[in-house]
Amino acid sequence: MAGFDKVVESYDEALNGLKDNMTVMVGGFGLCGIPEGLIKKMYEMNVQGITCISNNAGVDGFGLGILLERNQIKTMIGSYVGENALFEKQFLNGEMKVILTPQGTLAEKIRAGGAGIPGFFTATGFGTPVAEGKEVKEFNGRKYILEESYTSDFSLIRAWKADRYGNLIFRKTAANFNPMMATAGKITVAEVEEIVEPGELDPNFIHTPGIFVTRVILGNFEKRIEQRTVRK
Repeated sequence: MAGFDKVVESYDEALNGLKDNMTVMVGGFGLCGIPEGLIKKMYEMNVQGITCISNNAGVDGFGLGILLERNQIKTMIGSYVGENALFEKQFLNGEMKVILTPQGTLAEKIRAGGAGIPGFFTATGFGTPVAEGKEVKEFNGRKYILEESYTSDFSLIRAWKADRYGNLIFRKTAANFNPMMATAGKITVAEVEEIVEPGELDPNFIHTPGIFVTRVILGNFEKRIEQRTVRK
């Protein structure tokens, strides 16, 4: 079993090999389904020059937002901004490059990268700044732009349950970008809520097979709500 056991006991082990100037995918949508402990460990390691691929950059002071405090992100590739005052400041000051990508295109660029597909044509973004500098082709009378796929040095993801072999189950909307990012990283680290023994997960409900996962660590999640509104 030892050769197949993906579980590590510390965040140092989980992020062993992470260095400056790497490309890192981070799962999540807003604050839902983010690998909170792995992000915090990146902050503590103070790795610099990171190209980060994630739907968004968390919020000020939490999630990926904490990496902005030390200017750790050199390039942010995502589909949504607007929750971080520090993000806005760094972008406008030229401290961080931002590549905005339509959300569906971002998801497909990651999925394609994990599937070994170098690029694909999509109509999304044609005729807008998104298409600038990209190859255009016409299919059946409609214009499409070429989008290249994404892969990463590390993919940091969050799952609900894992077995020791790295098979993963995601829970509801916390799945979001996590399953596709798991396939696109050279090293994929899954931070999970529960670890069980091999054979305890129903094979019919496994979302990500362990072959895509390099390391598994048991996390402790705050699960903060992004914007909480309550009745007075």
